[in-house]
Order: sequence, then structure tokens, then C-alpha cells
Amino acid sequence: MNYFESLEEILLTSNPKEKFKKFEFFYEKFLNKSFNFDLDYEPKPLDEPSYINLMKIVLPKEVRTRKYFDTNEGKGSLLHTIAHIEYSAIDLALDAAFRFKNLPDDYYKDWLEVASDEIRHFLMIEEIMKKVGYKYGDFEVHTNLFEAMKKTNTLVERMAIVPRYLEANGLDQNPKIMKKLDSNPDEINKEILKVLNIILEEEIDHVFKGDKWFKFACEKENLDVENTYLELIEKYYPGSTEGKKPDMNFEARKKAGFSCNELKRLANKKNCF
Repeated sequence: MNYFESLEEILLTSNPKEKFKKFEFFYEKFLNKSFNFDLDYEPKPLDEPSYINLMKIVLPKEVRTRKYFDTNEGKGSLLHTIAHIEYSAIDLALDAAFRFKNLPDDYYKDWLEVASDEIRHFLMIEEIMKKVGYKYGDFEVHTNLFEAMKKTNTLVERMAIVPRYLEANGLDQNPKIMKKLDSNPDEINKEILKVLNIILEEEIDHVFKGDKWFKFACEKENLDVENTYLELIEKYYPGSTEGKKPDMNFEARKKAGFSCNELKRLANKKNCF
């Protein structure tokens, strides 16, 4: 089986159940080394997300803000937001494992492992969402994560912007959501908290993988890690490096590979704790 052709088919599959089934088969073959890497295979450009026909897509500013936690609709909306992040992260991991060639075997192993984790996260959230009467596709979504994937076509940029910036931001936001859930501990919120704890711990590892391969790519191109990272964030998200993140999850980010000096620069603080 051709690795790139098979993985592209999974990436482009729009039905979640079908996508996950194909991935399970593919991943088993990969772990058993039953693939050949045809480096001449030309990937198709990705013009639209795989979920485009599953739900209404709007601009980020048009996504309705609902009061979470106190109604089924609020819980459903929160769960849907998390599910969409996880579903988008599945495609991001698949694309990372598909888009870039001539890399060490561990690179492909890492990102397929991330995809497997993200599928599991999505399914856990989907199960709770069903309990409050909703399913994936019931709420509007934006395509910010997909747009970041589409625009970052080099390994340095992809690893900096997707795992090391966008997913690392999730490490900052997760504890805030957990704190709100913990202040209203009904049975559903307790279930969400349990899953978010799992996601937070495993997302640290995902960001760490991004950190590892970002540094690998920087070394290969003789680039300074910290300055390159800050320059790329400013390129894609102007103004975001101007000391606007004082509430970073320093502990999680340090576990994920960020240096203390880097965190001080990002948060505009004298200390990184």
C-alpha cells in the first residue's frame, strides 16, 4: 500500500465514522510496516475542510456565544466547541503526517499517534454530547485551524503555528474551562471535567512533539529557535507577541518543551512561574 495515497484518502474523507474506520485499518498497517513511501506522489491541494458539509461554517466573530454549563444547550455548545477542536486536530495531525516528505520514521509515527489520540478525544466528547441531546454538526463552527493548516506549507511554519502556537494556546485555555466546570459540579460537568483532564495531559505531549520537530526543522535550516518562533507568530497573528499572554499555563508549556526565556518573552514577564 502507498503511504501517502492511503493517508490522503483518509484526510479527505468527510464522514467521521468512515474516516475513523479507515484510519484504524491504516494505522495498524503502518505499525506493522506494511507500507511503501512513494516519494513521487503529488498531494492534492486542500481548498476546503473535510467537515464542510457536516455543519454550518461561519466567520469566527459570527459564532454565537452561549451561557455554558447551566442548560443542556449550553453544555451541548461547549461540548461541540471542544469536539470541533478535536476533529480539526485529527485532520491537522493527518496532514502533518502526509504533507511533508523525506523525514525520519519517528516523525510519521509521532503524528499518526497524535491523530489516534485526537480521534479518541473526539469520541469521548461525542459520547457526552449525545447524553445532553446533541451531535457533532448541530452548532455553527469556524475554520481557523483549517486555515492555519492550509497556509503553513513548510515544516518550520507548520510546527511553529499549529502545535506550538495554536495547540499550546489550548494548554492555557483548558484549565480556565475546567475551573468553571468545577464551580458547577453536576454529573455531566463532572464527566466533561474527567475528559478534559485526559485531554490536557495528552495535549502536552502533542505540543511536545510539535516542539521537537520544530526544533529539528530549525536546526536543519540553521535557524534560531526562539527568534524564528516569535517572527512566525507575528507573521501569522500580528500583535500577538506584544505581551498579551500573561495568563499562560507555564507548567504545561515547560513540560511541552518551551524554554523559560521563551515563556518570559511571550508573556512579557520577568519570571516563568
